[in-house]
Amino acid sequence: MNEQPTQQPAEPQYVLTLSCPDKQGIVHAVSSYLFMTGCNIVDSQQFGDRGTGLFFMRVHFSAEPPVSLDKLRASFAAVADAYHMDWRIHPSAERMRIVLMVSKFGHCLNDLLFRASSGALPVEIAAVVSNHTDFRELSASYGVPFLHIPVTRETKAEAEGQLLELVRREGVELVVLARYMQVLSDNLCRELSGKIINIHHSFLPSFKGAKPYHQAHDRGVKLIGATAHYVTADLDEGPIIEQEVERVGHGVTPEQLVAIGRDVECQALARAVKWHSEHRVLLNGSRTVVFA
Repeated sequence: MNEQPTQQPAEPQYVLTLSCPDKQGIVHAVSSYLFMTGCNIVDSQQFGDRGTGLFFMRVHFSAEPPVSLDKLRASFAAVADAYHMDWRIHPSAERMRIVLMVSKFGHCLNDLLFRASSGALPVEIAAVVSNHTDFRELSASYGVPFLHIPVTRETKAEAEGQLLELVRREGVELVVLARYMQVLSDNLCRELSGKIINIHHSFLPSFKGAKPYHQAHDRGVKLIGATAHYVTADLDEGPIIEQEVERVGHGVTPEQLVAIGRDVECQALARAVKWHSEHRVLLNGSRTVVFA
């Protein structure tokens, strides 16, 4: 009887992201550090923005023990300080903990729940939060806790306090507004800056407000789209992560536009959440660098 060879465990893998003032030697410094530390680069992407003078980089690499995450973070600090880097190192296998927020429209919520449960999204959904109870059973069907936080003008501050408490208690790294139809306060936007993604049902800043697809129909648009962006205090004006479009003809009704638009919204939001959770999105002022 032939014995099967024992499969060796895969080497731990990590993702390094950084941004800093652009200058010569950054790529050499990073790659030399990884080589000298006994790491192997799996994939590397970089971008120098001539407009802002900033340099951005994402490096996916493996490291053999005894190299550990703590040792990497401690030893890379000297390289980072020399180039004034804003940087992070994450284990690539670590699933980002997220919270989904929703109101009355559940298409994006259902799509993200399915993608996460099937492994298409590298996330762990800590909870679904809603100002209504419509999707309690849907959340339960995926084994995800559901938290009902009603919101009125008088209770808005208290409701946002409950959300922040949940984020801190559960170690949540990203909040996803999956058609959550409440305007967040400036304080909450600042508290979670760069950690909230929203899906807007049109190209920013076109067709703001109620019934955007009816507005689009009235204007006879031939192209509809959705925009996934980070949330800021300026309503629907945060840095754009992803956009998706679909061509439509003159015979399409407002109701058909809504149906098409929902599919477009799901696609754009899912890609934005995936890229963020894989540490592929770096903020560049009012814009983003996306290493997709």
